[in-house]
Amino acid sequence: MAKPSEVKNLRLKAAKILRVLKKLFPNPKMQLRYSDNWELLVSVILSAQCTDKKVNEVTSKLFKKYKRFDDYLRVSRKEFEKDIKPTGFYHSKTKNILAAAKIIKEKFKGRLPKTMEEMLIIPGVGRKTANVVLWNAYRVVSGVAVDTHVRRLARLLGLTKENNPEKIEKDLMEIVPKKDWPYLTYALIQYGREYCPARPHNHDKCPLSRGTQTMNRRT
Repeated sequence: MAKPSEVKNLRLKAAKILRVLKKLFPNPKMQLRYSDNWELLVSVILSAQCTDKKVNEVTSKLFKKYKRFDDYLRVSRKEFEKDIKPTGFYHSKTKNILAAAKIIKEKFKGRLPKTMEEMLIIPGVGRKTANVVLWNAYRVVSGVAVDTHVRRLARLLGLTKENNPEKIEKDLMEIVPKKDWPYLTYALIQYGREYCPARPHNHDKCPLSRGTQTMNRRT
């Protein structure tokens, strides 16, 4: 556990980073496209190890084919795997999505639950997915969604020394105000895409490096 003085310094660092991010991205948003809460969950599950662009390409056809929630209860695994194959890991994604539909139908009467505890009952849903779905579906703030961009940048910026996403989330929740938890996720994702990608580049040219002087250059 970090000492109180370390936590205080990390909170000051996080505040500086947030100020720069809010100038760069006043209103960052998730890029996945969906029309209801169930489609939101499907899209987020499909986005694991896949780009949002590719997921949107797949779901533009998928959501036309399966227009109602109950359609997912009737489709065969083999057919659904074919539908989502371009997103990768389609065997496990199919298993999770179809099992999720069954659980949501039986335990939650066909509606996505509104709490972290209940969301984590659903197959294929971890804290990252639950955080994304709860915020975008209900504006419920339960934590910080730690995807690959957030994980990498939180470490790069010196906000955490952890590798495990849940431990990173815990660190970020301690130093970032709760009202900014959803914002931080999408701002860091957009920052990673536009300014600070995972591939080797000159970090001195990254806005956060120039704007805060807090960039930890160890990748």
